Parts: sequence; C-alpha cells; structure tokens
Amino acid sequence: MKLGDEFPNFTAETSKGKITFHEWIGKSWAILFSHPADYTPVCTTELARVSSLIPEFEKRNVKVIALSCNDVESHIGWSKDVQDYAGQDGDLPYPIIADPKRDLAVQFGMLDPEEKDKEGLALTCRAVFIIGSDKKLKLSMLYPATTGRNFDEILRVVDSLQLTVNKKVATPADWKSGGKCMVLPTVKAEEIPTLFPKGVEVRAVPSGKQYLRFTPQP
Repeated sequence: MKLGDEFPNFTAETSKGKITFHEWIGKSWAILFSHPADYTPVCTTELARVSSLIPEFEKRNVKVIALSCNDVESHIGWSKDVQDYAGQDGDLPYPIIADPKRDLAVQFGMLDPEEKDKEGLALTCRAVFIIGSDKKLKLSMLYPATTGRNFDEILRVVDSLQLTVNKKVATPADWKSGGKCMVLPTVKAEEIPTLFPKGVEVRAVPSGKQYLRFTPQP
C-alpha cells in the first residue's frame, strides 16, 4: 500500500466480535497495529500502553485496533494479563483481530521472516497503519519484533497529520503540539497575511532563499 491509497476493507473476527473494517472506523480516524504473538513480553507492554492511552486517542477521534496471528480465545485470555500490567480495570478497551491463517498479515505485508512460531510459520512484525476518516492510509511504520514502539511518538504523528490535513503548514523535526509550524512552499507571499494572521518569521540562510518560514501553530 502507498500513502494516500484507500486502506482495504475486510471482515474479521476480533476479541470483541466480528467487524467489517470500514464500518468499524465510521467517521473516525483509526490505527491498526500488529504484534508478533499473544503472551509475549514486549507485546504485553505495548498493548498495555495503548490501553492507558485510550483517553488520548479518543480526544483525537482515533479508534485503535490490534492484530496478531493468534485466535480469538487466545486474545481474550491474554487481554487479562495486558490489563493487569496496565493497572486497568475491566476488559481491554479495544479489539484484537484474530488472523490465525495469516490472510491479513500477508495482504498488508506484515510478516517478519526472522521471527517464527513453534510450527516454523512467520509471525507478524510490529506494523503501524494510521488511517484517516476518509479511509486512506496516512502513515505506515514497520518495527522488528525486538523493538517496542513509542506510542507517544504515534500520538505526536497523529497530531501532525490532523493539523496539516487542513492547514497549509508542515511540522518540523521534533515538533510537538503547540510548537511552531512551517509554511508550505506552495503558499505565496501575498497569501500569508490572510492565512497566517499570527505572523510568519523567515529564517535567513546562506543561499538567500526564503523557504524556512515559521509560524505559530494555526
């Protein structure tokens, strides 16, 4: 899949029942993230972290859903461990997709040839897909099984994506919500007073070209 492509629709069994993906997303944004296997250490820390961050995702109108090659029964049992590690009460607040036949893992290019289960079958890597409310792929990342994801970074990326989809700005290196943004090169000088009433600061560079234009977050 390429950025901007419509994310494929699919029907799958999950720890919270059967879903059709596009219907499940509705008018929200969505994050689909895969993990190598249930009852494994790094995956437990990741899913627990997501559980604790649900209020942050909800503030951003983002639904989250996990996936691995285990079955529904395994997901439901493991979820109790995840919630315990997270220090959360009740059921895991988001679904885990069951993909025991690896149909979705193959379709989305999520298999890690270096990591195999006891039968010798490839496990899913740590993939992240961020999908907009228009059902189009906004971002994808692939991590190896040995490296846990930074979900603070994923929230930061969501903030950037949701800001820049409607405003004529980009976010610079290490940007965080509330920080200065950069005016897109396509914005003409005569448009600046209307688009950026808070003002624009041009950073001088040896080339003399005025392309480093900063503005407070719109």
